[in-house]
Amino acid sequence: MPRQLERFPNLVTMFFARAAEKGAAPFLWTKTSGAWVATSWADAARQVASLATALTAIGLKRGDRVMLVSENRPEWCLSDLAIMAAGCVTVPTYVTNTERDHLHIIENAGACAIIVSTAKLAKTLLPAVIRSNQAHTVIGLEDMKVPSSIDFHNWHALIAAHPTAPETAAARADFTREDLACIIYTSGTGGAPRGVMQHHGAILHNCAGCAAVISEDFGWDDEVFLSFLPLSHAYEHTGGQHFPISLGGQIYYAEGLEKLAANIEETRPTIMFVVPRLFEVLRTRISKTIEKQGGASAYLLARALDIGGKRYAGRLRLIDRPMQAVVATLFKPKISKKFGGRLKAMISGGAPLNPEVGLFFESLGLTFLQGYGQTEAAPVISCNRPKAGVRMDSVGPALKDTEVRIAEDGEILVRGELVMHGYWRNDAETAKVLKDGWLHTGDIGEIDERGRIRITDRKKDLIINDKGENVAPQKVEGMLTLQPEIAQAMIAGDKRPYMVALVVPDPDWTQEWCARNGDACSFSRLAENSEFRTAIGHAIERVNADLTVTERVRRFVLADGPFTIENEQLTPSLKIRRHVIKQAYGERLDALYKA
Repeated sequence: MPRQLERFPNLVTMFFARAAEKGAAPFLWTKTSGAWVATSWADAARQVASLATALTAIGLKRGDRVMLVSENRPEWCLSDLAIMAAGCVTVPTYVTNTERDHLHIIENAGACAIIVSTAKLAKTLLPAVIRSNQAHTVIGLEDMKVPSSIDFHNWHALIAAHPTAPETAAARADFTREDLACIIYTSGTGGAPRGVMQHHGAILHNCAGCAAVISEDFGWDDEVFLSFLPLSHAYEHTGGQHFPISLGGQIYYAEGLEKLAANIEETRPTIMFVVPRLFEVLRTRISKTIEKQGGASAYLLARALDIGGKRYAGRLRLIDRPMQAVVATLFKPKISKKFGGRLKAMISGGAPLNPEVGLFFESLGLTFLQGYGQTEAAPVISCNRPKAGVRMDSVGPALKDTEVRIAEDGEILVRGELVMHGYWRNDAETAKVLKDGWLHTGDIGEIDERGRIRITDRKKDLIINDKGENVAPQKVEGMLTLQPEIAQAMIAGDKRPYMVALVVPDPDWTQEWCARNGDACSFSRLAENSEFRTAIGHAIERVNADLTVTERVRRFVLADGPFTIENEQLTPSLKIRRHVIKQAYGERLDALYKA
């Protein structure tokens, strides 16, 4: 029988219940001096209980907002749980935030205190704290120099000074599912971040729904997670932290994206939450590595993709069976080992997944499930399920106890405990998206006969040309970035006669092109190189062949450099910020209609 997640009154009670069950078993893992070191459930519970007592002792009251500024690490999880155990509200923020970003969140959230991990991160944070005159308490995981006007505490010293039994802290956790747990600020693809009010019940609803997927489709066992997406993002906050806690799972904290592949092999996760962009890059790297190896590896990759495509389309023939067996025996185990050897599923969310990417990994023997959600829904709304039949162009059926319907204009509406209580201190924006108990997602989609949701595009991102015809930009951009020549792309064409594109060439492909053509690899030089532009143009024409006349990209301009989090052209979850990119390249894109 599939296991069902118990109904907990709040996230704090769920954590202490799991800690009591698991005891000395490992819970949180981090790499120290080249070796993975674990914090046990029992030790984590003691630290959470003690820090919660300390927060109350230094003057924090129920309902106070506490900012959390830290990279992914065990202390992030412990701090988040302790803030809630003290009756306060966690306000996670991105480590990539500028001083302006921090100032906006401190003042908008009305933060009373801030937990920051390092002196390096404090350099951007403290000027915002001083300017705000709002948060007077800073707690550091390491000692740091702060102005005398700020009340500074060392995180470890606070815990040591207020020893508290987990049972004591658990008994104080009388919060209800309706109580506010955290305020998560959206990553701001279209403007200033808004604070989404997530209550305990919203996240618990997500945990129960995701647990049902794992239990019923794969079997719920001793699960191991590798956390690498920012914990300040709702997707990782729920999927990479509270969901593992709900299952009594272990969490490993990756050393960084550059070491992700090695960390996967070392930690051997059973479940991974991923974003599409990361796996678009990984798909390209795997393909290039195997192509360079040539011989049997390249041949088996081609056969695996061929068989995977036929199987997905229901066209696998008896004559294909012998090769299917060869691929399963000689090729897929090697790929599985690269992913640790016990991966049940990779769950993709945060942005639309190009079906080609999902099919690629499925063909290699890895289960790739696309999910769908929003920060306003804590954040998971639906997920593909093998038992329902996985479609790469869908995001699967809604989670348990979640209602989804399609409005007359095609917008996806969601209702259930997972829906936020509103935007913090923003009644006007709340009223726009919460109507009669339904969350208006701003996404356009449809539901098939098996209850699977298919997203066609973002309502507000739709490009409407001068003839009134709609173009879904994410679809076209996704197809462009699957070409080996193109790393990133953004298309434009609102109220215009045709689509144009801003293109970031793939750096590896560019280096190879420069080596073959004896040219210096600088963006400024290559932008003027007609042969280089022709090569990029050929890639765009390949995509155009599969697009309608309205969707086709007629002209393009090369970007000065990649879209990054640092230049604010990407959100921390790797989605493009259209309004920022248009500000930077608007004149050049407009010029494509004049020449």
